[in-house]
Formats: sequence, C-alpha cells, structure tokens
Amino acid sequence: MTRRLGALAAAVALTAGTLAACGDSGDAKNAAIGKDGSIDFSKVTLHLGDQKGAGLQALLNAAGQLNGVKYKVNWAMFTSGPPILEAINAGAVDFGYVGNTPPIFSAAARSNIRIVGAFDISLAGQAILVPKGSTLRTAADLKGKKIAVAKGSSAHGHLLSVLKKNGLSLNDVQPQYLQPSDSLAAFSAGKIDALAIWEPYTAQVEAQTGGRILLDGNGYTNGYAFAVTSKKVLGDKARTAALKDFVGRYQRAIAWADAHRPEWAKLWAQQTGLSVPVSQKAVDRKVTKVIPIDDTVVNSEQQLADLFSDAKVLPGKVKIDDFFDRRFNDLATTSGKAATP
Repeated sequence: MTRRLGALAAAVALTAGTLAACGDSGDAKNAAIGKDGSIDFSKVTLHLGDQKGAGLQALLNAAGQLNGVKYKVNWAMFTSGPPILEAINAGAVDFGYVGNTPPIFSAAARSNIRIVGAFDISLAGQAILVPKGSTLRTAADLKGKKIAVAKGSSAHGHLLSVLKKNGLSLNDVQPQYLQPSDSLAAFSAGKIDALAIWEPYTAQVEAQTGGRILLDGNGYTNGYAFAVTSKKVLGDKARTAALKDFVGRYQRAIAWADAHRPEWAKLWAQQTGLSVPVSQKAVDRKVTKVIPIDDTVVNSEQQLADLFSDAKVLPGKVKIDDFFDRRFNDLATTSGKAATP
C-alpha cells in the first residue's frame, strides 16, 4: 500500500513542482512575520485544492467569503480526495476538503497530513446505485457483481461497510476501481452492475440514466468530511494564521449555502455543468454541518480505519488520532462571525 500510494504521489510530482515553485520560499515566510510578531498577510500565499464536483471555490465566491482576503490564494483542481491529500503530502497544496476515507489511506502511508476541521454531511446522497431495470434489490444481491468505486474515497468505505454488515467481503464482489467520470461512463454503458458514489454524482446518475439507489449511507458509514492541511504548514506561523482564517471563511460559506439552497444550487449548476434540478437535489441531500473535532469524530474514524485494516485493504492498523489537530476547534462555534484578517 505504501508503494502504491508512493506511486500516486509521484503522479502529482509535476503539479507539486509547478505549484511549489510559485509558493513562498523560506525567506518569504520569514518576511511575513514582523519583529513584533505581527503578520503581513500580503506576503503569504495559500495553495488550495478543489475537487471537480465539490465546488469549494465556487461556494466561497457565492457566499462572498473570498472578499477582503489579504493573503494570496492559488487553486488547483483534482478528481477526488486521495489525489488532493497526495498533493498536500508532496507540498503542492496547503489545504483540501475531503471525505471520511482519504485521510485513512494517507495515514496508512505515513503521510504528513493533519486534519484541522470537521463537517457532518447528510448520508442520503452517499449511495450505491444500480441501473434502471436492475433485478438487484438487497445488499446480498451484490454478491459476484461488478461494482465501480473510487479507491480510497468515501464511497469505498461505504461499500466496505455495506458488504461487511451483510456477511460479504470484497472477495465476494468484483470491485472496479474507477474515478467518478470513468465510473459514470461505465455505468451508462452497462459495463458494471452497481456504482458506489457521492453527490452530486448520485443525483446526476439518477437523472441521466434512471439509476436507482439500492442503499444510501444511513446505518453504514459516518457522514464526516474534513479540512486537511500538512504538518509543514502548521509549523509555519504565517501560513497557519492564514489557513485558520480560510477555514473559518469556508465554514461560514457552508452555513450560507444551507440558508440559501436554491441560490447555491443554481450557482453550483453553472460551475459543474449540471442541470439546476440535479444540482438542487444534490444540495438538498448534501446538507452539511460544521462540527468540532472531538472524541466522537476520532473514534468513528478509527472504526472506519479498522474496517479497512480488517479487510486487508490496508497493510496494518492505523492510529488515526495521530493525524488530527484540534487547534482550530474554536472556529466550529464561531462559523457565523465575520472574518478578521
């Protein structure tokens, strides 16, 4: 697993080199901190990772949370959570927003990631879908079937939990490890029997193919998502201050989206190219709450990590608590307040 994740890190090396070359040098980081300890945010740059379909940048713009930012912001787009975390570990990206499973795989690879924010998402859109007209009706019917899933994604954890709770294992099915765009194409072409995915792809599959939700995430997995950075960033006073401000802005943007669902759905549709009805359905099923990192969150993630270890998907046990950092927890109770830097 370490070798495989190392290969994935190499795959983002070109991106890492390009973005790191644009980042702050050691001298620049020192220059951002005055003799009195104050921070000149104009000399700080944050490199931010976004996922296709996640709409991080679009949401922040829609909520007006990028207005008045005093530090520089650069964006990079990724297909899903695992590549974002590899880029964070490689130093190409300072921050990413990912589901509950990618940090577990990064922890197994002894990555330098640190989880600094937590979110609880409705599980109605975390789904395993089957094609229109499929005879599959229960989890037991998945035995022997081809199931597409992005490896190391939240959908992977959902699938594993569904199988275990129904007396099955990965050896009882035929996993097809595909990124969302490829899995959607395979599903549409009838090349797979089921698809494990998340929003807005769930709503997209339903609308475009007539696909049916066999099982959602309720009762099978947690709905957590995480704000992730690196140990290196947290060792930099200026970037840590900028990052804390950014995480606060993102939390306020999430609160804005929940209070303005129709408006956000229209803007998200423009950003993703999806129809407004599809986007609206995804927004309604993807209700997100800002929560602090507490023992409940950590223990739930440990259970998920143990699930992967017990299934031999990971090479050994992962102590996930070592990868959480609670220094930004005060933001979870102040997400409605205005930004200050």
